[in-house]
Amino acid sequence: MIIGLDFRSLRATRWTEYATRFVFGGTVTLLAGLIADKYGPVFGGLFLAFPAIFPATASLVEKHQMEKKRRIGMNGEKRGRLLAGVDAAGTAMGCFGLVAFAATACKVLPFLALWQSLSLATALWAIVSTGVWVIRRKLC
Repeated sequence: MIIGLDFRSLRATRWTEYATRFVFGGTVTLLAGLIADKYGPVFGGLFLAFPAIFPATASLVEKHQMEKKRRIGMNGEKRGRLLAGVDAAGTAMGCFGLVAFAATACKVLPFLALWQSLSLATALWAIVSTGVWVIRRKLC
């Protein structure tokens, strides 16, 4: 598999789909803020860690695949669900990186400048996420 960028998908996405992601993500963030306001930032942070964009993205991946197959006269429901599952697997692998990011930021923020802390946490996120992806590729 060759990893690359495909900007054609940006043109294929309608503004309503971007709006769906924005509204869903904003709603989750608002709810996390309200929870943090009532119960404290640590508890609210647990809800902020919810993958706010993933549910909207998974449904859009499935929908796009079904539309693509329908245009050529096929039923794309099974393929759409399969691709949404693959997207979920990628999200799960990325969550390991997010744990590394959060743990690193939590430990080093009191001792380093903000830009240093976030740079280190971001680097560890990228290393851990990529490492999990590489391990998964070797095992499967």
